Amino acid sequence: QVQLVESGGGLVQAGGSLRLSCAASGTIFSWTAMAWYRQAPGKQRELVASISRGGNINYADVVKGRFTISRDNSKSTVYLQMNSLKPEDTAVYYCNARPFGSTVENWGRGTQVTVSS
Repeated sequence: QVQLVESGGGLVQAGGSLRLSCAASGTIFSWTAMAWYRQAPGKQRELVASISRGGNINYADVVKGRFTISRDNSKSTVYLQMNSLKPEDTAVYYCNARPFGSTVENWGRGTQVTVSS
C-alpha cells in the first residue's frame, strides 16, 4: 500500500516562497509517476505539476515559471518549490503517486498553503 506524507505548507505573504515535500513509501519510487494537485475552497482539485518516472515534467499554465517540481529517488521524495506566490495559490496541496503498471491513484492527506496579500 502506497503511503504519501506531505509537509512544508504554511502561511506566507504574496511574493514569498515555500517548498513542499512528499515522502512516499510502499512503492518502488523510481518506477512511480508523481504529481502535485491543489484544491481551493469551492473549486475542483486541479493538477499543478507532474514528473514521470523518466523525469518528464509538466506544469499547469498558471504556475509555469514560478513553481518547480523535482524528485529525489534516493529519498523517495518529490518536491514542489513555489516562488512568487500569489493569493490565488492558496489551497490544500495534495501529493499523488501512480506506480508503473497501476491505474490506482494514491493520495496524501494534503498540506495547507495560504498566501496573504
